Amino acid sequence: MASEDITKLAESLAKTKVGGGQLSFKGQSLKLNTAEDAEEVISQIEEFDGLEALRLEGNTVGVEAAKVIAKALEKKSELKRCHWSDMFTGRLRSEIPPALISLGDALITAGAHLVELDLSDNAFGPDGVRGFEALLKSPACYTLQELKLNNCGMGIGGGKILAAALKECHRKSSAQGKPLALKIFVAGRNRLENDGATALAEAFGIIGTLEEVHMPQNGINHPGITALAQAFAINPLLRVINLNDNTFTEKGAMAMAETLKALRQIEVINFGDCLVRSKGAVAIADAVKEGLHKLKELNLSFCEIKRDAALTVAEAIEDKAELEKLDLNGNCLGEEGCEQLQEILEGFNMATVLGSLSDDEGEEEDDDDEEEEDEDEEEEEQQQLKDRGQGEQESLTPKKRIDSQDSIPVPSPPVDVATFLAFPSPEKLLRLGPKCSVLIAQETDTADVEKVVTTLLRISSVFKDEASVKTAVHETTDALMRKAFTSATFNSDAFVTRLLIHMGLLKSEEKIKAVPSLYGILMTLNHMVQQDYFPKSLSPVLLAFVTKPNRALESCSFAHHTLLQTLHQL
Repeated sequence: MASEDITKLAESLAKTKVGGGQLSFKGQSLKLNTAEDAEEVISQIEEFDGLEALRLEGNTVGVEAAKVIAKALEKKSELKRCHWSDMFTGRLRSEIPPALISLGDALITAGAHLVELDLSDNAFGPDGVRGFEALLKSPACYTLQELKLNNCGMGIGGGKILAAALKECHRKSSAQGKPLALKIFVAGRNRLENDGATALAEAFGIIGTLEEVHMPQNGINHPGITALAQAFAINPLLRVINLNDNTFTEKGAMAMAETLKALRQIEVINFGDCLVRSKGAVAIADAVKEGLHKLKELNLSFCEIKRDAALTVAEAIEDKAELEKLDLNGNCLGEEGCEQLQEILEGFNMATVLGSLSDDEGEEEDDDDEEEEDEDEEEEEQQQLKDRGQGEQESLTPKKRIDSQDSIPVPSPPVDVATFLAFPSPEKLLRLGPKCSVLIAQETDTADVEKVVTTLLRISSVFKDEASVKTAVHETTDALMRKAFTSATFNSDAFVTRLLIHMGLLKSEEKIKAVPSLYGILMTLNHMVQQDYFPKSLSPVLLAFVTKPNRALESCSFAHHTLLQTLHQL
């Protein structure tokens, strides 16, 4: 280790905060790769008597450094709080699980009894959950009260592993007479989707002691929301529910409203950007009106709620003396509706609790109600088709069973390239068949840069971790972009420029709406830049733009981090 590096490390360690049983290296940007790099950190840990909390956030710890830090922790039996968020910056995903295993094994060996474990903002994916799975199942976590895994890219697989570990922890701790009593659970921005959320809901129902649940931005639809609602109903101490930016629709909202009627300690409800719509909002308003006297915050912003339903919500809070904030921004009230809303709250002497209405979408036509119902019916039909042959089939009478056997199966409507590109979905891409990559490449004029960009964005928009979909997206992308980059008429520089504009990473004089989510295109680019057809000269350009601070990139931190790692290694 160079002398100037040692000096810099010593200066950072001089800022280390010690007090109240806590040793903090927070935000010091320490790069701990080797055992030698970690010597000073280890020394601080070993010399600290009565260590109860260790903060390693905002540093980067490699496998070798983690092993020697773990060795120092093996004698710290009093450790209760591990603040280990954002401690693997710039690391390969393959490095993180062994590092976590070393640290977890050390806590088990030490006989520690954790109260808080925070591994947020570490882009470790499903494999990373395996890295602390043993720790979660061990006596070190029987006393765990706060588990924070925000923004880790766990995905459905990671969610299922986590749920199983929590159930096992509860089973083992219950056998010793002290069941796991988890109070705070945080897992926003993890792409848990319905299956991951449903698995966790089962664990929550078993635990039963939750007070706060934060699971925003997880791509959860009404089946997952309904499962969570059922689990929340048997967690009577719940105070905070944050499911912001998932998709309830009316079904999920109705299920959650029923649960709210059974809860008495609720202080914060954050269902903003959850598409509860008007009927769902009315159901939630009824639940609020019936009880929830401790309610302090109600967020139903950006939920496609119309005027009458919004006014019903306002009327429901009349006797909520502790309410501090009501957020109905970004809905469809119209100017008159906004005024009526304010008048109702002024009548209750509660005008100050109303948040801004600056992003109100204006009053919509009544025809939208029918559109909402049609969408819900279509969604229900799709779910029924998915469930066919399972529990639903068992309820059929013998006559109906005979009829169903005799009936001719209705074939799925054919899909062509134009249909897929007009309304992309994973199912349509797969239904194009094994020649989908060739078909799309053949029908795309690669001399038209804009056409290539929009086609790529539509292909990448259906990206999923599911193997068949991922393979189809990669193969289709390869066929398209290999054809484009090897064409003499294709302008690679113009392609990157137009792509960055559509991604919202580069400003343009044209009014071009950025894609709603960058996850798919970031994961697709991560594949593209590693292929032999991709011009190496374009990698630094991409790196320059994806390195800049951007909210859209931050909302897809796992994909963003993955692409950054790949670009740095090229």
